[in-house]
Amino acid sequence: MNSSSQPLEAPVAPALLLNSQAAKVSMIGSRAFLIDAPGDFDLPAQRRIWALSKALHGHTLVEELVPGMTNLLVVLQRTPADPQAVIDELQQAWRQVQELDRPGRLIEIPTCYGGEHAIDLAAICDFSGLPAAEVIRRHHRATYTVFAIASAPGFGYLGGLDPTLYMPRKKVPSLNMLKGMVTIGGMQSGLSVLDGPNGWNALGFADMPMFDPYADVPATLAPGDTVRFLPERIEL
Repeated sequence: MNSSSQPLEAPVAPALLLNSQAAKVSMIGSRAFLIDAPGDFDLPAQRRIWALSKALHGHTLVEELVPGMTNLLVVLQRTPADPQAVIDELQQAWRQVQELDRPGRLIEIPTCYGGEHAIDLAAICDFSGLPAAEVIRRHHRATYTVFAIASAPGFGYLGGLDPTLYMPRKKVPSLNMLKGMVTIGGMQSGLSVLDGPNGWNALGFADMPMFDPYADVPATLAPGDTVRFLPERIEL
C-alpha cells in the first residue's frame, strides 16, 4: 500500500492497546489477507476476531470480510502496491482490538444419541477412554457458542466441547454421512448440514433444519448464538 492510502487499522487510544502475541497474516492471492489469531481455538480469540471484523467493516479499502474459526479473511478492493505495509497494519489492528461479545439467541437442538446414526461413538469412546453413556452425558451437558458459520450453508462451528471429548477428524472421511448427524471434530462440535463425505465423528442425530434458502434469515445459527443439545432419546 502506498503512503497516500488510507490506513486499515481503526484508531484506538493508547490506553486500550493490548500486549499480546502477534497475529499471523498470510497473503491469499494478490489482494486477500488471512489473519489467524495466535494461541488456542478458544472463545477469547474468536471474540477478538469479531472485534477486528467490526473495526474493519465499512473501510473504503476493504471489499469483503469473512470471519472464520479464529481467523478473518480480508479482501481488498484492489491489489496493494506494498503488501507488507498492509500486513503490518493488520497486525497493528489486531494488537489494538479488545474482545467483542456477541450475545445471541439460545438454540436448543433435540438430539437422538447413539443408535444407527452414531457411527463413530465407539471410536470416540476408545479415544477418550470413557464409556458411551459418559461421552453422551458430557456432550449434552456442555454449553456451546457458535464461533462461525462456514464450510457449508448453515454449518456452525461450535466451541465449548468438554476437553475430554476431543476427537481428531478422520484421516479418511466417511463417504456418506447424513444431514443431521451430530458430530465432533477436534475441539468443536457441529451438526452436519449436507449428505456426503465428512471427516467429523458422529455420535447422534438431530432432525432440525440448519439452512433454508427461502427464509428471510437462511441460516438457523449465527455467530454468538448459544447452543444446547437436548437428549430426546439415548440408544446404547
